[in-house]
Amino acid sequence: MERIYLDYNASTPVAPEVVAAMRPFLDGGYGNPSSGHWAGTPAREAVEQARSQLADLLGCSSEEVVFTSGGSEANNHALKGVAFALKDKGNHIVTSAIEHPAILKPCEHLAKQGLVITSVPVDRYGQVDPEDIRRAITPRTILVSIMQANNEVGTVQPIADISRITREHGILLHTDAAQSVGKIPTRVDDLGVDLLSIAGHKLYAPKGVGALYIRRGTQIEPLIHGAGHEGGRRAGTESALLATALGAAAELAADLEPMTRIRELRDDFWQQLDAALADRVVLNGHPTYRLPNTLNVSFVGQVGADILAALEGVAASTGSACHSGQIELSPVLRAMSVAPEVGMGAIRFSLGRGTTTSDIQSVAAAIRQRLCPK
Repeated sequence: MERIYLDYNASTPVAPEVVAAMRPFLDGGYGNPSSGHWAGTPAREAVEQARSQLADLLGCSSEEVVFTSGGSEANNHALKGVAFALKDKGNHIVTSAIEHPAILKPCEHLAKQGLVITSVPVDRYGQVDPEDIRRAITPRTILVSIMQANNEVGTVQPIADISRITREHGILLHTDAAQSVGKIPTRVDDLGVDLLSIAGHKLYAPKGVGALYIRRGTQIEPLIHGAGHEGGRRAGTESALLATALGAAAELAADLEPMTRIRELRDDFWQQLDAALADRVVLNGHPTYRLPNTLNVSFVGQVGADILAALEGVAASTGSACHSGQIELSPVLRAMSVAPEVGMGAIRFSLGRGTTTSDIQSVAAAIRQRLCPK
C-alpha cells in the first residue's frame, strides 16, 4: 500500500498557512520581544498578534493566554501552579481514570508532595458522570481536571455540566483540550473552565509550542521562574516564530467546517468495517459524543499490533501493548472495562485535513482482505 497517515491524534503535519506565517521569522525577526528597540518591536507585535488569535479562538481576553512549550507544560503548570498557589486552602485534586499521562504523572508527583488525588471512574463509553465529581469533592478540594475529549477513543466529556458543580463549590476547573481544539467548540465561557491547555502539534502547528488559558483572577504560581515574561506567569524569552505558528493554526482551528467532511469519512470507514466484519469488530468510545475525526475499533480475537503490521504503509495507533508475549490493555480501555479479548484488538484511526476518500477505501479494503480472505 501507499503511505496513508491516520494518526492525526498523535501529531498533525504543519499546515501550509502556518509554514507561510512562520517564514518571515526564519529569515529575520530575530529581536527579543522584550527589547525596546527596533529589532524587538516586530517580534513583540508578532507574539501579541498570535496571542489575540488564540484569544479569538477561545473567546477570552488576550491577557488570559500564556504561551508554553506544549500541552504537557500547560498541564503541569495548571496542576502544580494551582497546588502551590492554593496550598493554604486545600490539598485535594479530582481527575479521571482516562486522563493523558501529562495529567496523571504530575498528579502522581503531587501525591508524593502530600496532595490527595481522587480519580473518578468512567462508564463503558469512556465518559465521566458529573455526579461522581460532585461526590468526590471535599472541603479540601482546590481543583478538578477533566480532559475535554479523550485522545484514544475520542469520547467528549460533559465539561459544562461539571463546571456548574465546581462553580457551586468555588473550585477551579481545568480541562486538557489538546485533542479537542480545532475539532469541536472550545469557547472557555461556554465550557465554564478556569484553565485550558493547548498543544500546537495537535492542530497543525509545529511541536514545541502550546498555550495555557488562565481565567483572569485565577491564583496560580509560575511553573518556570526567571524574568517576568508572559506577564510574570512563564519565564523564558518568547519565540516569535513559534507563537506566530500557533496563532496561524488557531485561525485555522476556528473554522470547524472541515470537520463535517472528516466526520463523514470516519463514519463511512466505520460502516465499511461493520458491514464486512459484523460482530467481529466493535466500536470503542461513545457512539455520539465523540471527536468527529476519531475511530477506535477492536477486532475481536485479533491483536491490533499484528493487524497494523500487516497494513504496510498505514500509520495508526494500537490500544494495547505487548510485553514478554503478554498483551496489556491501555489504561483507557481498562478503565472502560473493555474485555481483554476485545481490547487486545484495538486500533485507533484518527483522520485529519489531509485524509481522502481513497485513503479510507484503501485501508478498509486491506483490512477486509486481511480478516476476510476468500
